[in-house]
Amino acid sequence: MKYKLGKTIVIAVGGSVVYPDKIDVEFLKRFKKFIEGFTKRGTQFVLIVGGGKLARNYIEAASGVASVTDEDKDWIGIHATRSNAQLVRTIFEKIADPTVIDNRHKVKKLKYPVTVGSGWQPGWSTDYVATVTAHDLGIREVIIAGKPDFVYDKDPQKYKNSKGLPHLSWKEYRKLTGSKWVPGTSSPVDIVAARFAEKNKMKAVVVGGKDLENFSSLLRGQDFKGTLIE
Repeated sequence: MKYKLGKTIVIAVGGSVVYPDKIDVEFLKRFKKFIEGFTKRGTQFVLIVGGGKLARNYIEAASGVASVTDEDKDWIGIHATRSNAQLVRTIFEKIADPTVIDNRHKVKKLKYPVTVGSGWQPGWSTDYVATVTAHDLGIREVIIAGKPDFVYDKDPQKYKNSKGLPHLSWKEYRKLTGSKWVPGTSSPVDIVAARFAEKNKMKAVVVGGKDLENFSSLLRGQDFKGTLIE
């Protein structure tokens, strides 16, 4: 499958690739080189960074001590995304906007090759933030780069015969997922972002965040492995 992207690309960088069990320094080295290579070609990136295991560790710790509301779990996750986003912004310091985007409309025009954002507010995942950001910038698609390399017909961790689906409508996608946002959980595109994208006639491209060779093929408009949802 091929997909043609514009010169400004919005990516939801899954916390699962930045902080799977601990900070993945080797991946960040490769990711830095990968992104910088495309910025030299004139591409601008908006990178919205997730919380990953860091967020889940904090949420589990709080829940193990007290009864924690979903809103408080969300705030814990948001602050984890901000820590990860600051890390990512720092590694791109020479070409990145010095401010991490932590609320809507904070940046109305991109001035740097790389802009980094985090979570915003309870009920809004970083998938949603990336989708809204793309919409506000007039971009019709968002890349979801996390652990899953496809949207599968069933959970690939439970079913060995699960199949990657290269193309789905939003209606078909919603049939495969739940209908409620639960803090700390993960799916290829969370339900809140999916609803927003469908309503605004946007597309999402799901790719494995750590397979940078395949990711490069996508950005170059070449055949890539992943799922297009529209």
